Amino acid sequence: MAVDNFIPTLWTARLLSNLQKSHVLAARVNRDYEGEIKQAGDTVKIGGIGAVTVSSYTKNSTTLSWQTLADASQTLVIDRAKYFAFKVDDVDAAQTKPKLMDEAMKEASYAISDEIDAYLAGLYTDAATANKLGADGGSAKTVGYGSGETDPYKTLVNMGVLLSKANVPSAGRWAVVTPWFEGMLRKSGTFGANVASPSGEQAMLNGYIGRSAGFDIYTSNNLTNDAQGTPTWRLMFGVDAAISMAVQKAPVMESIRLQDSFSDGVRGLLLYGAKVVRPAAMAVLFAKEGADS
Repeated sequence: MAVDNFIPTLWTARLLSNLQKSHVLAARVNRDYEGEIKQAGDTVKIGGIGAVTVSSYTKNSTTLSWQTLADASQTLVIDRAKYFAFKVDDVDAAQTKPKLMDEAMKEASYAISDEIDAYLAGLYTDAATANKLGADGGSAKTVGYGSGETDPYKTLVNMGVLLSKANVPSAGRWAVVTPWFEGMLRKSGTFGANVASPSGEQAMLNGYIGRSAGFDIYTSNNLTNDAQGTPTWRLMFGVDAAISMAVQKAPVMESIRLQDSFSDGVRGLLLYGAKVVRPAAMAVLFAKEGADS
């Protein structure tokens, strides 16, 4: 495979397309502040102002008190940089072209998307304290059908109540849960009677289970846990406004002729960053797997 035949525009497009298909958590964030990102360390400035004070007024007697608006701007730092680099032997390229490159790019894009999703799952720590139900270890909620355990469907309802108390809009709420939590939901008669199953385009979304208790529910293996014998998992709930993410629009893609073998090397670099910009718009359930039905 001559290096002159490398088409970076085509391969870059494939990479971005596959990233979108592989994302679960990354599709639950907003890209409102995504600008032109060129290098690690770039920042995206998110403008904002503090709350406006409302005071009582009495006709002919109240003297207005003028408020100076506070700057509530935030900075999103592009502090994540991930790369891949693989080589294609001339013999392999001749025998499998173009299938080899398609499969290699799919694998590379999946690996990067997995890194991004795992990174976003770790942002559970930045949810508002009032929106965290339970905690790691003994304070975690045991979800299941055993004595004293919390019913999985009722747990969904409770997480919705937390968000409602925080004035989070009901439209667009999502939940990302573990496979074991999904399994318990599917065995729940209450859930079965109150779920809108996916159809059409929804059925094709990665990890999508259906809509119930006010949430679009997704399952992911990238949610974090405390790595104990009976782990506490951190299930995430919220709306897209909770987390902002900025990703480099045009990943760096290069092909080079390797000097120590009859091979071409292909390498790619993707820069990104994410930040919880509205902590009150995200909730976390610290949950242990209980008895099955």
